[in-house]
Amino acid sequence: MNELKMKILDILKEDSRRDAELISTLLGVSEAEVKAAIAEMEEEHVIVKYATVVNWSKVEDDKVTALIEVQITPERGRGFEGIAERIYLFPQVKSVYLMSGAYDLLVEVEGKSLREVASFVSDKLSPIESVLSTKTHFILKKYKQDGIIFEQREDDHRLLISP
Repeated sequence: MNELKMKILDILKEDSRRDAELISTLLGVSEAEVKAAIAEMEEEHVIVKYATVVNWSKVEDDKVTALIEVQITPERGRGFEGIAERIYLFPQVKSVYLMSGAYDLLVEVEGKSLREVASFVSDKLSPIESVLSTKTHFILKKYKQDGIIFEQREDDHRLLISP
């Protein structure tokens, strides 16, 4: 990956709505070079998707998000790949990560209620033959996601009092 592409990725990571004209100005290269580099990265699946980060608590959305630690027995010849694939194909699953440490996979799940997430774990995830155990953690509040702080801290406007 060349330096220009890395700089473009850094800019797009901050705000994916920035257009090629602005990026070319910021980097001091032609707009055509920027467009070509972006098109190449999209074709190579370096850039997979342009996404919006939403603070769902401001929308009063009733989604429930859970992080599930999953211990599994790897499959002969495929390791963790086959089981991870079976898990990430469920529509409730938003992310799956292979982890080091006390558990093997970290699975992020969204549902409409605690009961719906619990039902997913007991009816879909736990019965998979390679799954040894699960531990579910419900997210109560998000303070920061993808480098974005959701609620800005208010400055203290009280007057200083000295003795």
